[in-house]
Amino acid sequence: MIVIDGLVKKFGERTVVDKLSLTIEQGETFGLLGPNGAGKTTTIRILTMLTESTAGTITINGWKLPENDLEIKKTIGFVPQHFNLDIDLTARENLDLHGRLHHMPCLERNKRIDELLEYVELADRSSDMVQKFSGGMKRRLMIARALLHRPQILFLDEPTVGLDPQVRRRLWDLVRRLNGDGITVLLTTHYIEEAENLCKRVAILDKGKLIALNSPVELCRRLGEFVVEWNETGETDYRFFANRCEASVFAGSLSVDTIIRRSNLEDAFVELTGRKVAG
Repeated sequence: MIVIDGLVKKFGERTVVDKLSLTIEQGETFGLLGPNGAGKTTTIRILTMLTESTAGTITINGWKLPENDLEIKKTIGFVPQHFNLDIDLTARENLDLHGRLHHMPCLERNKRIDELLEYVELADRSSDMVQKFSGGMKRRLMIARALLHRPQILFLDEPTVGLDPQVRRRLWDLVRRLNGDGITVLLTTHYIEEAENLCKRVAILDKGKLIALNSPVELCRRLGEFVVEWNETGETDYRFFANRCEASVFAGSLSVDTIIRRSNLEDAFVELTGRKVAG
């Protein structure tokens, strides 16, 4: 569905995306992870035609970019990191404006708006001004807006940033429903558990370079499926093991309290980048 080959983006002498190559399959939920400044949002902006690349080739749904930008725009939806709804309009009016911009006929537009307001559980708030909405409601409305013209690919840039855990999990359920309906989803996130729960595969970027690409399960398996944690010098130390038995033997050899747990995607992230998620 998306093929990126040798993508480069420079701002002056600074290289933000450095020879990135990826293939994202149809119907996949794919995550882009990386510390701040890793090139995630810049990559999304290039794919959604908000920023021009410096070098490399991109094909989306069989169309080459930028030569076929209008055809590509018909097949993609984009939910940016920052809220960009018109707060002086109602939920329905925001969707109606988007449909008009996509030249959707009136009957089709109204039917689709009704469907999507139900889909994102905002039908009972369709006539309310957006300025009265909570952060989670605004995010759901932005997703509905991005889906209005029936895109095949949905780009989500930090879709749950700033939302409380309960609202984030409701949005996770919505993303799963979207993917279950056949939409290819590409998301960036600083919440590692979000990628671990939603994504079939993740790419980890650091300083613009691709440093890892695999499923969350496989990235954890390569480290070791179990972790022993202990604190002896005021800082948490840890070591990875292939199985719980090896982890238990090692833990028993230490003279301090230990924790044995399964490894997770955040462990892989820290090991690969040397930094915490938002470092």
